[in-house]
Amino acid sequence: MRPTSLRTSLLAIRTRNRVDAVARPVARTIALAAAAASMTALTATPAAAQSASLVYLLGKDTLAVEQWTRSGTALSGETIQRSGAAVVRLRYRVALGRDGRPSGGALARLQADGSPFPNAPVETRFSIGADSVVREVVFADSTQRRVFAARQAMINFPTFVYGPTEVIASLRRAGVASDSLPALGLAGGLGFTGLTAPQTAGSTSTSTLRGGPYAMILAFDASDRLISVDGSFTTNKAKAQRGDGGLDLAALAQRMRPTGVLSGRADARAGFGPGGMVVIDYGRPSVRERSVWGGTLIPMDSIWRAGANDATHLFTTRTLTFGSTLTLAPGMYTLWVQHTTAGTYLIVNRQTGQWGTQYDATQDVGRVPLTLRPSTHVEEFTITVSAVSPAAGRIELAWGDQTASVDFTSSVVRR
Repeated sequence: MRPTSLRTSLLAIRTRNRVDAVARPVARTIALAAAAASMTALTATPAAAQSASLVYLLGKDTLAVEQWTRSGTALSGETIQRSGAAVVRLRYRVALGRDGRPSGGALARLQADGSPFPNAPVETRFSIGADSVVREVVFADSTQRRVFAARQAMINFPTFVYGPTEVIASLRRAGVASDSLPALGLAGGLGFTGLTAPQTAGSTSTSTLRGGPYAMILAFDASDRLISVDGSFTTNKAKAQRGDGGLDLAALAQRMRPTGVLSGRADARAGFGPGGMVVIDYGRPSVRERSVWGGTLIPMDSIWRAGANDATHLFTTRTLTFGSTLTLAPGMYTLWVQHTTAGTYLIVNRQTGQWGTQYDATQDVGRVPLTLRPSTHVEEFTITVSAVSPAAGRIELAWGDQTASVDFTSSVVRR
């Protein structure tokens, strides 16, 4: 689905819900009853609950939509996401005790039509006590149960399920230390979750989420309602602003199409005489109407992976010399970029085989200046290795409206 058509669908669904509000109370009641039946261990949500929604955008593209309802006794919701090979629906619920802490919860991972995935858990349930938490992974024919020792634990939800962070924000306001709370996720052992100390501006406070896959920046209003999510300073990059809810997620899930791999891999290569080659393997993220150099995608002074996902790797069978300061022996390295007010630099590191966020400066081989020049718009990040001669070459990194480049010389094998 094209981004514009997906946004149009959201508006159309919201408008249709208003028009049909009188005609559909019975259907809505049935749907809510079905959802409640799948979470039988938890208390029901009162009718006076407040609803909200978040549409997660990666630039101009919609990646996920979350909608939830919160009251004094429960928080329940659903996220539909299309990043990856399939559209996935995450239906969740958290029951709250009188002290505002979770007393239980559940999450179901469903296909676009609302049915469970084959050979996968139907639901994962959590029962939280004063000094322990029980996780039950429910399959069609069996249930796996495990108990963890933890005082007043929380639930760690997957990416794009951020509505439940309102519970943490409320506990923090009540005086509970909430920067590092024990938490249990869908798999693995006990971890933690929490919010950093709030930075307040007017009636809005912002905190960084701790313990999750991404350190998203979350903004809350004076009533501890989540009003925005910002992943600009993470590798997630998605952003979302609070809406009023009222979306037909089931209909929206049917309209969504999977994005597939958001940033595919590519190889850039050039030959330098018999047996001489330089190869760069890298991921190709897209601009998606975001700022690049010194902006959202390559923030000023940050160390960027020069691609996406896995670290960018350089392989050479020749000795390469960059300027007068950096010489690389034949072998494999990783490449990184730092964009600063003083200049833009290519960093060569000897660590290999890692994810693109695992940068260890102690393993740097060296760095060289990159020449940055304006260019025509390049939507997908593109690296080019070109051979000027058997003994000289150039590496170019083009993205957005600028291209960074550096020249090098290559050793010549004598025969």
